[in-house]
Amino acid sequence: VEYLAALISDFISKELSITAVFVLSVSLFSHTADPSESQELRCQCIQTQSDFISPKFIAKVQIIPEGAHCNRKEIIVTLKNGQLICLDPEAEWVMNIIKKIV
Repeated sequence: VEYLAALISDFISKELSITAVFVLSVSLFSHTADPSESQELRCQCIQTQSDFISPKFIAKVQIIPEGAHCNRKEIIVTLKNGQLICLDPEAEWVMNIIKKIV
C-alpha cells in the first residue's frame, strides 16, 4: 500500500510539474506574442508619409510623444481597412488634424 501511495504521489507531482511548466510557457508566449501589450523601447516609425489622407479613411489616430524610447514625436494612424501608416508630424495637414483632436 505504501509503495502504491508513493507511486501515485510521484505520478501526481510529475503531472503537476508538467502542467505548471505548460501553463507558464503559454502565459509567457501570450504575453510576448501581443505587441500591443508590450512597451517598445524604440521608435515605431521607420519612415513617415506626408501625403494627405482623407479623415474619412482614418479609424484611429495614435500620438506617441518623444521620450527615452524615441527622440521624435510619432503619429500613427490606423485606416479603416486596418493598415497602419506613420505620418509626418511636421506636415501641415497632420498638425491641423492633431489640433482638432487635442
